[in-house]
Amino acid sequence: MPIKEKQQKRKKGRSVQELIGVKTFTKYGLATNKGELLFYLVSPTNISVLSRTNVEIKIRHLMMILSSIPDIEITCTDSSECFDDNKAYLQKRLSEEYNPKVRKIIKKDIDFLDHIQMEMATARQFLFVARLKNTKDKQTFDTANRIEKVISEQGFETHRMKENEIKRFLALYFEASMNGEQMPDADGEQFFDFNKDGESE
Repeated sequence: MPIKEKQQKRKKGRSVQELIGVKTFTKYGLATNKGELLFYLVSPTNISVLSRTNVEIKIRHLMMILSSIPDIEITCTDSSECFDDNKAYLQKRLSEEYNPKVRKIIKKDIDFLDHIQMEMATARQFLFVARLKNTKDKQTFDTANRIEKVISEQGFETHRMKENEIKRFLALYFEASMNGEQMPDADGEQFFDFNKDGESE
């Protein structure tokens, strides 16, 4: 078989996990094709109520973190699901619907989504992400604790995210679900009975 055909066949058989580069959850974070990722959730600070001096202090503290851990990455995401696609669909349905009773129901749905979105509009989550490569369990443990200590010492309220929190973050990031923490580690795992003895057939 030619090399090109082999490559195409391999590509067709790749899973979603392989395509996004995620391998599995680890004791401390997430294993990927480019190393292990450690996620630290940081409580946001409302800088609109801080004085100019205090904002400058916050910036200086952030610079100290970046100096101490130069490879750390920062991400900001919504902490709740976005309903823009749902609203666009309902608006389209409303423009096509002539039955006044159905139109009334659709309008109520749109108002409901507007209300939810308004409540969650300011809901953001800020994360520090550390990428570790070729580290043993003890080294990862020490590094994970050191990073959390460095962030905390600079006045940021933080904690290392556990598996369920990482699941929820990934589900929101990939617009899959608001309840990502309830997703199984392996697709279909919830339908498999681990207690059943396969040899008893």
